Amino acid sequence: MGTQQILLIVLSVIIVGVAIAVGITMFRTQAYNANQTAIASEVQQYAAEVIKFYKTPVSQGGSGQGEVDPTQTNVSTFIGFNPTTFLNNSENGVFKVTTVTDSTVIIAGIGKELKGGVYPKITTTIILASGTITSVPGTSAQPGF
Repeated sequence: MGTQQILLIVLSVIIVGVAIAVGITMFRTQAYNANQTAIASEVQQYAAEVIKFYKTPVSQGGSGQGEVDPTQTNVSTFIGFNPTTFLNNSENGVFKVTTVTDSTVIIAGIGKELKGGVYPKITTTIILASGTITSVPGTSAQPGF
């Protein structure tokens, strides 16, 4: 083979290698973004369940709009989390009822997709009386709580 042909083969190998590396990076970014969206959606569903807990009468296992002060245990039990660890696992990530006061519940979710050494995290604050749900995206250096 001539020198030109060898150079073309080397150049082709380099271009294919770069294309593969770019493709892998794009896939990881898409997987991370999809995981973040999935945990955001799941946390929103749990937040709606917390509002339901607040509005459900005490006789039916709820808070009766504040008749019974919400606790991590009774909120976790109502929305299907473990009542002692306040955790719930799904295909998308790990979720935890982190804070409960008489007026506010905070639920956080950490995804399972790693990108740049961090996992996607969504922290959702629920104001019970008004039914306001606010979510803030972030990252976590560890895959769980």
